[in-house]
Amino acid sequence: LSLQQDVIAGFLYAILILVVFHPLVDLIDNFNLTYKYSPLIIISCWEMTAVEKVEEQLAGLRIAGRCEPGEEPAYLLDIHTSRAAQAGSSRFVAVSCSNESLRVYERHSLRFLRQFRGRGGSLAGVRFAHTSDSLVFSACSQGTVRCWDVRCATQKPVQVFSGYPSNAFISFDVSCSDLIVCAGTEKVEKDTFLVFWDARGITDCASATKEPLGVYSESHNDDITKICFHPVEPNLVVSGSTDGLVNVFDINKDNEDDALISTCNSDSSVSSLGWSGEDYKQVYCMTHDEGFCWWDMAQLDTEEPITLLHVLDARESVCAENHSLHYLVGGWYHEKAGKLFLLGGTSTGDIHLISCSTDGLSLVGTFCGGHSATVRSFCWSPTDESLLTGGEDAQLLLWKPGAVERSLTKKASLKISSSVQKRVRVHNTSLKSRKK
Repeated sequence: LSLQQDVIAGFLYAILILVVFHPLVDLIDNFNLTYKYSPLIIISCWEMTAVEKVEEQLAGLRIAGRCEPGEEPAYLLDIHTSRAAQAGSSRFVAVSCSNESLRVYERHSLRFLRQFRGRGGSLAGVRFAHTSDSLVFSACSQGTVRCWDVRCATQKPVQVFSGYPSNAFISFDVSCSDLIVCAGTEKVEKDTFLVFWDARGITDCASATKEPLGVYSESHNDDITKICFHPVEPNLVVSGSTDGLVNVFDINKDNEDDALISTCNSDSSVSSLGWSGEDYKQVYCMTHDEGFCWWDMAQLDTEEPITLLHVLDARESVCAENHSLHYLVGGWYHEKAGKLFLLGGTSTGDIHLISCSTDGLSLVGTFCGGHSATVRSFCWSPTDESLLTGGEDAQLLLWKPGAVERSLTKKASLKISSSVQKRVRVHNTSLKSRKK
């Protein structure tokens, strides 16, 4: 009987311990779980706040400066800024224009400095050297890429990179190490080329014309409309074409077949492209019918799909409230926010800033009162968080967060008939979706 009583008492004691202390154990476990993961939650909230802060700052961009058109108004087709090589040194802005000229301005005041002209032919963009704040490159439809020294008023280029006789260059870029120049050609008969040169040895004196190192001729079968080297890896370059293909190459490989890392299909003619994402392992492109594609090159060796987003028509997917979206201009990756942004606009000069995510495109803000016609080019400066824009009204505008311009009146349109229309595809403002 005594043994039975002891067993029953022990059983009741065990139940009492379970009832009293189990909630406390759960509480401790929950505390440990919260304590363990709370830093991740805090970091996630902080990142979300940082992105929202950047978007709010970008939405607050206002006109800080305006460069009035010169005596010969022209479309501003491409814009690029130099990187100050030394603290306190001057920074420049270079603009390629539809009148076949390259104009140079002082960065902060937008004061016009000088103008360069080649031997005729439409310019296919403008790029400053990464290691110099005074050397600027421009490609020409006459089959050359020229390097100019913006400090010199002479019309003689520092270096001329000559293509083959049939080449008409409509795109180009310079590697981040300034060692390689690459240009893309229009299709002539059945041929279209990526042409490469060794850019080393540029001096302050005009030197002999440089011949190509070689070409890639098999990866595209139509006009190569855009070329973009990787921001930090000089051996990687991406190209886009009217054949709809976006190709990524490793130019350190011995031949074109081995160099071709990836081929992505945009299903339309490529108008603009670039790199984005952490370590810039993503590639994006825009098409001439306002489509948008976004791929992750980090997934090439995995079974995961590389397509992050494919928008057939950004004009229909972006809700711009009372302001419609007529076209896309280009994009840039904001490193601080870890976010890809696109720039678009209307035919009356309004500019739309668009945020990209794998869920789709969303409107961040609209900038009005600046341009009076289609915006064709822009350049984002991460150092001072500013934006330069140029368009068919022949105006160059500088936008900064919270800036106040002396005169906020919208300037009259100076849109002119230009020969560039023969070479540049006109944006289709129809909202009708493209069929596959």
